Amino acid sequence: MLVTSGVGDVIGHMAVTAQINPILLAWLVAAVIRVATGSATVATITGAGIVVPVVGMIPGVNRELLVLATGAGSLILSHVNDAGFWLVKQYFNMTVAETFKTWTAMETILSVVALIFIMLLSLVV
Repeated sequence: MLVTSGVGDVIGHMAVTAQINPILLAWLVAAVIRVATGSATVATITGAGIVVPVVGMIPGVNRELLVLATGAGSLILSHVNDAGFWLVKQYFNMTVAETFKTWTAMETILSVVALIFIMLLSLVV
């Protein structure tokens, strides 16, 4: 629904106008969708569909790094809408608060560190 609504074109034009780094854009779109839905799968697939128009608008975009950034963004802030959150909670016999302090924190750190490494990688690739 989001992809067919033309949101990707709007975000693409905004990215070109604002001159935002496409890697950062891919990460942000996936991260926002992840927080909104709780699903890394939905964030990855929808984020990719939304960011695709950017590839055609900005010359020299490394598609492989966009894929990595989208995946990294989809990992941020795992919460109660995420099936993985509940699996970790149950298998490790943790409370919801403990799961937030460990799983959610770890996923968020992983997402941000991955973005940093992808941005650094973009300087040499």
